[in-house]
Amino acid sequence: MRSGPLPLLLPVVASIVVSLAPAAAAAEAAATVGPVLWQPSMNVFRRFGVAEVAMFEFYGDVLGFEQLATLNPGAGVGVARFQAGGSELKLTAKVPDRVYVPGGVRDATGVRLLTFFFSDERALEQRFERHGLAAPEFKPAGPDGRRSALVTDPDGQAVELVVVPGAPAAVYEQIEIGLTVTDIQKSRPFYRDFVGLEELAPVHDPVFDTMKHSFRHGTTIVSLRSFGRGLSADTGSGGIQYVVSNVDVVDALARARNVSVDQPLSTSGAFQLRTIWLDDPDGITNYFAETTQSRAARTDE
Repeated sequence: MRSGPLPLLLPVVASIVVSLAPAAAAAEAAATVGPVLWQPSMNVFRRFGVAEVAMFEFYGDVLGFEQLATLNPGAGVGVARFQAGGSELKLTAKVPDRVYVPGGVRDATGVRLLTFFFSDERALEQRFERHGLAAPEFKPAGPDGRRSALVTDPDGQAVELVVVPGAPAAVYEQIEIGLTVTDIQKSRPFYRDFVGLEELAPVHDPVFDTMKHSFRHGTTIVSLRSFGRGLSADTGSGGIQYVVSNVDVVDALARARNVSVDQPLSTSGAFQLRTIWLDDPDGITNYFAETTQSRAARTDE
């Protein structure tokens, strides 16, 4: 057996492997879920414990969102869907294996605020009044003439109504999902470096007198606020849904980054829906779904 040249080659091979390792590590570190985000927005879940008719009236008739066909994935769980700008608001009943903390935006971590945008303040007030509800109290909220009001839905969860008169149509397509978190600096890498959302410049939020760190994907904005580390964790009232073209990519990256898995990769036979549920650093559900339509849009096949 000829073995003479092999020892001479080993240092060369070793140097190549060493030189490639940092590049491979850098490539892995730079990867995000962003390239497989198929729907140009996110959807948001809100779980409730009151009569569904009250919730449907509030989000449908009062806020003016179109109610879409209800999904029935099984196990007696119905998901009512409303078209809120470019996103879907999905309402479903509370389930027993989650933690729910009542109160406002400052009272717990989790999905604590949904913000919607409107063009006509008076028309919105009139819809509240027609349904026997007190008209929202709007206050100035920005240099562009926007005005903001905080209200609660029938389940007691916070909703922010923002009126921006004469804005481009794209403004009214937006929704904002407000997360209360314990540590902004731990949450930022999850939404920026793992999910791959566009990080916006932080701004002072006059409504809650705190800094707001926001991340955008299409027509949806996820905003982080923090009011200290001692808050209870609400893991049940809401969650964020992303429609992706390849959920296996999400699963693989979650494993590589040691992201907490709430519900592992699975397939629903009824809808050919493939999903994985992940938790952000505060246990807020980030739910990634691959549908038959999004699957067909893959560019790797």
